[in-house]
Amino acid sequence: MPLLDSLDRRILNQLQTDFPVAAEPYRVMADHLGISEAEILTRIGVMKSSGLIRRIGGVMNTHAMGFVSTLCAAVVPASELENAIQVINRLPGVTHNYLRDHEWNVWFTLTVPSQQEANHILEELRSGLGCEIISMPAEKIFKIKVAFDMEKQDDA
Repeated sequence: MPLLDSLDRRILNQLQTDFPVAAEPYRVMADHLGISEAEILTRIGVMKSSGLIRRIGGVMNTHAMGFVSTLCAAVVPASELENAIQVINRLPGVTHNYLRDHEWNVWFTLTVPSQQEANHILEELRSGLGCEIISMPAEKIFKIKVAFDMEKQDDA
């Protein structure tokens, strides 16, 4: 991961908390930061290619849109982890996918238009990956806004 300078940190803060709703959002951001649009796009590209930024996109209230969302956990053998992660990450309805130090070691969220589609996708994953997957749909929806202050330095 590249070292972040103060401008990178300001870009990350703006991406998280104040992304412009505009026809040319990166130009608006660049103007706000006093740099060129090309520079901001280059810096974001470096952060994306390094894996620091995984995705830039809106967060929708999928429940209000009629979609279903479920937290899933899978038991994936270590020898199959890389393949399983790639297969899961390619699914358009997956918003998070992470490893846990536990028997149920791969956790991901799946958001799709219907419960029937969720069931179909999970059955295909179980069959294709040959692993056990459980689905844990939310019983109550919590929306928590998380933004990491990238300009705050830890002096400890």
